[in-house]
Amino acid sequence: MELSTTLMVLVGIGYWIHGFRCFPWLAVTFYLKDNLRVESVTLQLLQSSANLPMVAKPIYGIISDAVYIGGAHRLPYIIIGGLLQAISWGSIVFIPAAGSSVPIMSAFLLLSNLGASIVEVANDALVAETGKNAKASSSGELQSFAWMATAAGGIMGNLLGGIAIGRVDAKAMFIFFGLLLGIQVIICLTVDEKSLGSINAKKVVGQKSIHANQHDRGGVDTRAIKSNSIGGAFSKSVQKQVLDLLEALRKPEIKYSIVWFAASYAMIPILTGTMFFYQTQHLKLDPTILGLAKVVGQIGLLLGSVIYNRFLKSISLRMLLGCVQILLSLCMLSDIILVKQLNTQLGIPNSVYILGASALVEVISQFKILPFTVMLAQYCPPGCEGSLMAFIMSVQALTTIVSGYFGVVLASFLNVSSENFSRLPLAIFIQSIATLVPLFWISLIPGQESAKKRQEDKRKVF
Repeated sequence: MELSTTLMVLVGIGYWIHGFRCFPWLAVTFYLKDNLRVESVTLQLLQSSANLPMVAKPIYGIISDAVYIGGAHRLPYIIIGGLLQAISWGSIVFIPAAGSSVPIMSAFLLLSNLGASIVEVANDALVAETGKNAKASSSGELQSFAWMATAAGGIMGNLLGGIAIGRVDAKAMFIFFGLLLGIQVIICLTVDEKSLGSINAKKVVGQKSIHANQHDRGGVDTRAIKSNSIGGAFSKSVQKQVLDLLEALRKPEIKYSIVWFAASYAMIPILTGTMFFYQTQHLKLDPTILGLAKVVGQIGLLLGSVIYNRFLKSISLRMLLGCVQILLSLCMLSDIILVKQLNTQLGIPNSVYILGASALVEVISQFKILPFTVMLAQYCPPGCEGSLMAFIMSVQALTTIVSGYFGVVLASFLNVSSENFSRLPLAIFIQSIATLVPLFWISLIPGQESAKKRQEDKRKVF
């Protein structure tokens, strides 16, 4: 199946804006620290808790798979999610209490992430649905394109965000992002989802026509019959999607891979809030440097997507993820060099060091999602792409929250705070060691033999 230009444009815009979300969130981080005066532990708690709407992604996925709005089940949800985000950012700007109260602002940030998670589910389902039915030679290309669009958005978002912080009011940054969301909504309103060539959409449209003909042949009170049939059809459709998802999760290749994937994130106590305070308050780094560090990281993610698509797709997923996990652990250890200021003793300024080694941690952590989702898209049964991809992303969101809370516990246990960083190196060492633990059960990930069997089965089907 060939990928249409309209599809590529929608996927590109959707994932670019997803990557660009770092622009307002960078402003949120500084706004909470400088304007609302939150502590490092509180900042990390807020950052982690803001991801709670992401945990419910399977629900959004099941609904988007089962419930069609105007004959479509992807674009309407992108529109709804975009509007929720625009409303939340606008409320933070134009409602005075939202910008001066941590609880109220947190509520609108939750609403923003609710909208973002709905959009991500619809976009991920669109990509999985199309990528799974693509030719074997182009397998994974749409996923790689989506990741490159995300990286491009992240590059621009972090670059502009780093420049804007300290020069532009944070609320102006929120307004700018809200306008971008409005543009995305308008573009989606102008596209007919049927033009994207969705196989599942065609099937459902055909089923709707059959049901409509059946109802037309009935001779009595058709409105009451239609009302009951619509409610029953909705219930049966949702029930079917839940059963399809459960069936997919029973497949050993999917079930055990998800277990390992979740553990590889949840077991790592992240220290983002603490490191942010260390870099901005203790090292007195300019916000532009932090933005540029993330730009370097996003460029690395972009290059990683290209390298994976061209050279790494043939490598066993088990071997690839194992190497990624080891590399992530080593990059985490490099933060000790920064905290101990060993880099300055070697003549490397803090700003230069952060632009190098420190920028790689987040990128490597994000990169391993790409080959993982490509593999799951191939094993995913037809018709539940949205719910399965949503389930995976919700698992990642939940494990990110758990690891964030673990980071808070670790920092509190070691008495690391915005005023005391003496035991931060020990916290980083523990974080690095925890990253290696999932390697002990990496056999849960399908090996090369499983991938070959899957390709043979796929060729037999076609």
